[in-house]
Amino acid sequence: MDENDKPVIDPRGAQLVYMVIADHIAGRISKGELQPGMRIPGELDLAAFYGVARMTAARAVRELRERGLVITVRGKGTFVVEQPPSNDEE
Repeated sequence: MDENDKPVIDPRGAQLVYMVIADHIAGRISKGELQPGMRIPGELDLAAFYGVARMTAARAVRELRERGLVITVRGKGTFVVEQPPSNDEE
């Protein structure tokens, strides 16, 4: 991950911190910076990169799983999944 691409996180801001992180990673997936099959950093690495608690990073990853953007394989890591084509691409 690129330090210059990191979003500004304001813990006192209106947006939930884990959502800022999840939205940032989701944006990187939609732009093609993170390709299907690519492993995203682990929770500790994400926490260090974004300057948040590990539990906040874990919640962001859970949000990405709930959106269907990543899958976690126990003992292997969390990977970007293939996205179905959107309706405007058909």
